[in-house]
Amino acid sequence: MQMQTRYSTLPWQSRKLRDRIWLSGVLIWVSLGSLMFMFPLFWMLSTSLKTNEQVYTVPTVWIPNPIAWENYPTALGRMPFWLFVRNSCITSFVPVIGALLSASLVAYSFSRLRWPGRDFWFMVLIATMMLPGQVTMIPVYVLYSKLGWINTFFPLIVPWFFGGAFYVFMLRQFFTGIPMDLSEAALMDGCSHLRIWWSLILPLSKPALATVAVFTFLGTWNDFFGPLLYLTNQRLFTLQVGLQYFREQHGVYWQELMAASLVVLMPTLVIFFIGQKFFVQGITLTGLKG
Repeated sequence: MQMQTRYSTLPWQSRKLRDRIWLSGVLIWVSLGSLMFMFPLFWMLSTSLKTNEQVYTVPTVWIPNPIAWENYPTALGRMPFWLFVRNSCITSFVPVIGALLSASLVAYSFSRLRWPGRDFWFMVLIATMMLPGQVTMIPVYVLYSKLGWINTFFPLIVPWFFGGAFYVFMLRQFFTGIPMDLSEAALMDGCSHLRIWWSLILPLSKPALATVAVFTFLGTWNDFFGPLLYLTNQRLFTLQVGLQYFREQHGVYWQELMAASLVVLMPTLVIFFIGQKFFVQGITLTGLKG
């Protein structure tokens, strides 16, 4: 009886052992992958704290000694840093507001309302995602030139108030997962569709809205080509164009360039970690229904 009990527990113990080995292997693999992706950030931080001699030392100096903290104020003092910060905030936070309002309103129409041609126009909207930016770049530039928007922030801000195909699609998929009974009950209570969109749908869609906000902020904050194409006045430069201006005006001082780049990178890291919880929920829940 004792031998039977002992042998009957062996498969269960073996399965637990295999699960632990599998989990340990996954953790090791993920840890190695994380270190690989964090290596460029560590390289930037290390280089930003080196002296000019340590940058070109062979073999490579991984931990600076002495630490050159003065690289940061020196790098930021070589360009109108706070002016570039203001410009980047304008061209990043305003588009976030525009993307949230316009994409959610259009997605509400496609997901909660019934109107003739709805499915057809939704397919047309999705088809626009197949057009690369290089195809529309020249016609859009000519349009903005005719409007007198070149060398202003309008080309970087106004398009975000007309929705985006990807964001509309993502929010539409999320909205279809919200029960229609809620909207019907609100309509019976006398609420308009705008009131339902603002007071009912948006509060229930915080994960998806946070995902849109994070994507929009990261895209606009890190955008280099748009400001480079439409802005020619130095007082309108964003931080990304400002880094290129820094390199052209003062040459390649790697320690100072890495210091400035790391400062420019910090807001994106902060925003991502703040909205990480909602961001992951939005990606996970979007598309489960509809």
